[in-house]
Amino acid sequence: MPRIDTDVKLDFKDVLFRPKRSTIRSRSDVDLMRTYCFRNSKRIYDGIPVMASNMDTVGTFQMAKVMGKHKLFTVVHKHYSAEAWKEFSEGNKDILAHVAVSSGMRDDDFLKLKAIIEAVPELTFICLDVANGYSEHFVAYVKKVREHFPEHTILAGNVVTGEMVEELILAGADIIKVGIGPGSVCTTRKKTGVGYPQLSAVIECADAAHGLGGHIISDGGCTCPGDVSKAFGAGADFVMLGGMLAGHDESGGELIEKNGKKFKQFYGMASATAMKKYSGTLAEYRASEGKTVEITYRGPVEHTVLDILGGVRSTCTYVGASKLKELSKRTTFIRVTQQINEVFTAFQTGN
Repeated sequence: MPRIDTDVKLDFKDVLFRPKRSTIRSRSDVDLMRTYCFRNSKRIYDGIPVMASNMDTVGTFQMAKVMGKHKLFTVVHKHYSAEAWKEFSEGNKDILAHVAVSSGMRDDDFLKLKAIIEAVPELTFICLDVANGYSEHFVAYVKKVREHFPEHTILAGNVVTGEMVEELILAGADIIKVGIGPGSVCTTRKKTGVGYPQLSAVIECADAAHGLGGHIISDGGCTCPGDVSKAFGAGADFVMLGGMLAGHDESGGELIEKNGKKFKQFYGMASATAMKKYSGTLAEYRASEGKTVEITYRGPVEHTVLDILGGVRSTCTYVGASKLKELSKRTTFIRVTQQINEVFTAFQTGN
């Protein structure tokens, strides 16, 4: 018989922050910088823990330059060559502390990862990214990468449950990517029926990771600055953004003009578009778990970055957190979806 977990699980849209008495005079007084010491690599990180996703329409070298200027992080997509990495690094040594190289888990992925790190020894972050972080093969791969790169900080995922967060941390990962299906161009939940509401996933996975001295990334589901704040309030150490950073000059994706208006292509990395681009075809044994959309062209990403940071600072002033570090401790969420549904039902029935 199937087991049904009847505990309430929530997404970002299901809650709001409860405001609290505050002594903060201005958003400019809020400190968004964080300092982390990672469990397995023992390295120290200083920066604002907002990340550009490792999608080829988001995690570009151009994006890394802008994000790095603000001490934000970019997980660069895995399709750049070692030569391209070396060329990028030569003029951008100062931002390499805010950049990760991405890799899959095939044999050629590992060889390419080694070549990139040899070409750019200043790189200290490795992102191991797969659609299903629950496979035993992936756990073994995390152990292999940890063995070969003992002093590098490893990001690994994606998962949505505490027990798998713990297993990946014990296998050698430092930061676990949390999220299955919440992204705007991810169709995993529709195609497979698999997933977990993102707010609850972050709360539960953060608790598991922090108990072992590990860290987590809330990956996906943010559509506005308030969602970024909710992810931090739920306990995320980093928040990864895809759609919010797509459609800009620094984003990847083809620029398209229709009826005098400009759009940029944005697609999931498990979409048919991405698989045909990098593999030549969509394999018969699998379904596409991502979609392709056209986003209205949004100009330089700098304006969006500042809007996101301003929103998070404003959240902190409402709950009395003078530092981002304090936000989760000052957070009380109010569940709103059920209340709205009850009002709507009452309106329909006339009660």
